[in-house]
Amino acid sequence: MFRLTRPLFQVAKRTTGIYGLNVHPNPLPELVKTYESTLSALAAIPQTSVYRQGVEALVRNKLNIVKNADGDVAAAEAKLNEGQIEESLDIASDELRLAAKMVEWKAWELLEEKPEPGQWEYPGQTTSA
Repeated sequence: MFRLTRPLFQVAKRTTGIYGLNVHPNPLPELVKTYESTLSALAAIPQTSVYRQGVEALVRNKLNIVKNADGDVAAAEAKLNEGQIEESLDIASDELRLAAKMVEWKAWELLEEKPEPGQWEYPGQTTSA
């Protein structure tokens, strides 16, 4: 009986079963590249930014998972817990685009105008001002 190992399965994989999400022939190196590009983009944001701190920690963790998978797509998929590896690549690409937008928007800077009273209050939240 012939049994496909996971690397062979990735090559033989014809579809993700998700409309618009194509099978990537070599997803792990592409994920590493995307995560590293995101970290580079985040370097333009001040270290005090909560967005940078959160995304940087998340991306570094995911990058370590992919690097420690040693080419095993199934291990990376299981540890990333984001579905198929192509979905992880899609998520990583979206995060990279968002990081670039955050740099463009300079989201860490103070607002030009003071917010209206109650603008940042939510139901059930008490404000101390």
